[in-house]
Amino acid sequence: MELSFNLNSIENVAETLLHKVTTKTILFYGEMGVGKTTLIQALVRKLGGDQVTSPTFSIVNEYEVENDIVYHFDFYRINNVSEAYDIGIEDYFYSGHWVFIEWPEKIAGILPFETDISYIKLNKNGSRTLKLEVFEPELKNK
Repeated sequence: MELSFNLNSIENVAETLLHKVTTKTILFYGEMGVGKTTLIQALVRKLGGDQVTSPTFSIVNEYEVENDIVYHFDFYRINNVSEAYDIGIEDYFYSGHWVFIEWPEKIAGILPFETDISYIKLNKNGSRTLKLEVFEPELKNK
């Protein structure tokens, strides 16, 4: 799936994304300032949460949403994978709750196999393009 949007339509993008994903773990790729955190804030609101902030300094924030939990990671500031292990990353990955990861390339070697992947790009006119690659369970055994 690919769509172009402006930040004023981010709530609609979040709703579309939640209907398209096939897992509860979503990776967010994109340059600094492209809107990854803004999209995650909209996703958390759509799931019934509020007061979302960037976990750049804390690495992970936890949000209670309707009948679930969202773990929001920002790995921008980590220097190596051991820092992710130090916070117990695997427990979060396999918790059964929503896991949103900014800067997943920083921990590429330990990411779970079953993830949905989003790429966000800032266009010259100020709009964004979101490309979503959903996990396809039938590929798991290949």
